[in-house]
Amino acid sequence: MDHQRRKILKQMAILPFLKVVSSDTAALGSSSLKAPRISFSVNAYSFNAALSSGEMTLFDMMDHAAEIGLNAVDLTAYYFPGYPKVPNDDYLFKFKRKALKLGLDISWTGVRNNFATSSTEARQADIAMIENWAKASAKLGAPIMRIFAGRGSYENHSKETVKEWMVEDLKTCATIAGSYGLLLGLQHHNDFLFSSTEVIDILERVNSEWLGLILDIGSLHGDTYAEIEQLAPYADYWFIKEYVYPNGKKAAVDMQKIAQILRKSNYKGYVSFESLSDGDPKQIVAKMFADLQAAL
Repeated sequence: MDHQRRKILKQMAILPFLKVVSSDTAALGSSSLKAPRISFSVNAYSFNAALSSGEMTLFDMMDHAAEIGLNAVDLTAYYFPGYPKVPNDDYLFKFKRKALKLGLDISWTGVRNNFATSSTEARQADIAMIENWAKASAKLGAPIMRIFAGRGSYENHSKETVKEWMVEDLKTCATIAGSYGLLLGLQHHNDFLFSSTEVIDILERVNSEWLGLILDIGSLHGDTYAEIEQLAPYADYWFIKEYVYPNGKKAAVDMQKIAQILRKSNYKGYVSFESLSDGDPKQIVAKMFADLQAAL
């Protein structure tokens, strides 16, 4: 009798727990598991003025990211002292420790390069610089490093010729990045590649698993949302800015449309916010973050 009574009481004790677990599991199955798996970051260029003047450091930016609930930070390389030279390991590892303490990822690093110049020497120097920062990015634990196509003078050369040498340079850099387990992210920056069709053409010609796309929603000045949707399947990283430029006209970003494209493409990865307008970048970034979360 005592044994049977204890068995009944034990079963009664776990019933409420089973009900909660069952309810939570059902809720997950019906909503959050169907949502895109997105982590949110902020790009250092949002704080360009403060970082350039010394009013703010990258460590301060990390504190702000954690305070507003972001998951990660973009540590753009040209805010490191001595850029394009890479800092010593002790300095780099301070960022890893800081990120660990704050519960943040270091989602990327980013460099300035120009593969649209006709100077072979300049392009080779940029390839060497990209390799140096690829090593640093791997030490930081960043999974992706941003590069540009480039801008500049290429007199006496057709755009197609520029694309040919650009593709070869990108292939070289993708191989280098791959040797460090790093994805090289091409950000179309309204510099040389102006349309989604051009961007896709370059990605497909390079055809490397180590070259990906950073989808910059503010650098498509045609049928903006249609082009974003066209690029979405190629995106390994998203840049959300407060303004877009449909048909060249400045307009506030429609977060509902962005959220719809993210869901439709079943995007999984980082979405980073970048503020380029006047005002307090901390407030602007926080608002973009809240608006996109609400839209999702």
